[in-house]
Amino acid sequence: MKETEKISRESVLKKSDEIDGISIKGYDFNKGADYEKILESFMSTGFQATHFAKAVEIIEKMIENKATIFLGCTSNLVTSGLRDIIRYLVEKKKIDVFVTTAGGIEEDIIKCLGDFKLGEFSASGELLRKKGVNRTGNIFIPNSRYVKYEEFINPILEKIYEEQKETGKIISVSEFVKILGKEIKNEESILYWCWKNEIQAYCPAITDGSTGDMIHFFMYKYPDFKIDIAKDIHELNEYTITRKKTGMIILGKGIMKHHILNANLMRNGADYSVYINTGEEWDGADSNARPDEGVSWGKIKDKGESIKIFGDATILFPLLVAKTFAK
Repeated sequence: MKETEKISRESVLKKSDEIDGISIKGYDFNKGADYEKILESFMSTGFQATHFAKAVEIIEKMIENKATIFLGCTSNLVTSGLRDIIRYLVEKKKIDVFVTTAGGIEEDIIKCLGDFKLGEFSASGELLRKKGVNRTGNIFIPNSRYVKYEEFINPILEKIYEEQKETGKIISVSEFVKILGKEIKNEESILYWCWKNEIQAYCPAITDGSTGDMIHFFMYKYPDFKIDIAKDIHELNEYTITRKKTGMIILGKGIMKHHILNANLMRNGADYSVYINTGEEWDGADSNARPDEGVSWGKIKDKGESIKIFGDATILFPLLVAKTFAK
């Protein structure tokens, strides 16, 4: 054997140690389309399919060990059909705390006043604007829905303001959200079921959306109108500290993600964590960070169980719920 051949062979055909663990294997469709088995096969498929399977295991442990479950989602997911999945979870008391952004609050209410329509990502923004149609991805929202929202919310703001002037009490954002859930009187609403089942719903950025627009317009008439944003953070942190075990399910990224993580910092970290988002961590933003970064801050326990699935929550979360909460 030539020396060059020997070097090449030793490089290419390097001896290896045998490895213990799960053998990579996909689903065999010769057995028919068994959807339960297909999802179970994800554990041995590799890549994000295996992360999905591990997320199922972690959520099952949250449920089995009676952890206090924090569910967070970005507003666009309430815009989508995931709103109905989340509504199921609060209706059946499967979660304990719900955190979202302003759009997640108002669009849950707005959908009770008029539906959204499926459109296209490629639709012209200029033409849609002329028609008074707003686009969120491939979902179209006629602007008339926001006109109806103003008609719904203004009497509520008037009543809150009158009580504020009479009693001097400034309500918190979560108290405001409870009022919206109570007043909508619609069983399709997430917030209705949060109110009915006494599940706390928090929104750390309530003014960053249509609700902020309505409050802005309202304050032309009542410039001394106020909402207390400090009370909720104290309440949420105090509640989280007293929990024996906590689990976090976070769909998307941004302020709601950090809000839940930071509350769990107060108890030296969550016991269980599942993230679903598409973000890469190269920019250093908490939004995109993997769970291990949360461990470094004390937001997730160092011995806790956590996973991040890189993917679209509109596809992955219904499957997760099907494999866990809805079984």
